[in-house]
Amino acid sequence: MKYEDLTRRIIGCAMKVHSTLGNGFQEVIYQRALSLEMEKQGLSFEREMAMPIFYNECNIGSRRVDFFVGDLIMTELKAVTQLDDTHLAQAKNYLEAYNVEVGLLINFGSNSLTFRRIDNRKFDPHLKPQAMP
Repeated sequence: MKYEDLTRRIIGCAMKVHSTLGNGFQEVIYQRALSLEMEKQGLSFEREMAMPIFYNECNIGSRRVDFFVGDLIMTELKAVTQLDDTHLAQAKNYLEAYNVEVGLLINFGSNSLTFRRIDNRKFDPHLKPQAMP
């Protein structure tokens, strides 16, 4: 799998956060804790990076990605009892809109940490994901 080592490291950080905090907190608490854990593990990332969304090559707005790790992996966090198809569809849409090849959807809200790796089948290697100025 592409970027397997990096995705494993991100998931390992998330597991450490979940084992320390458990479930029941708001998403922002897990985001802050994951930020600290990824720094501790030497991962480079941008937190809440604004990324443009295009429609027919027109910028129609932006959305903040929870984490953009190593300039490669979009990481979206949730704190819900259970991930559902809506969460997965949202993450897939973001990958396509941002033109990011690989993403992680991580849920801290259940008793055990749950996560999904998502691959963007529409990824265009000639376009680079761009942050908003």
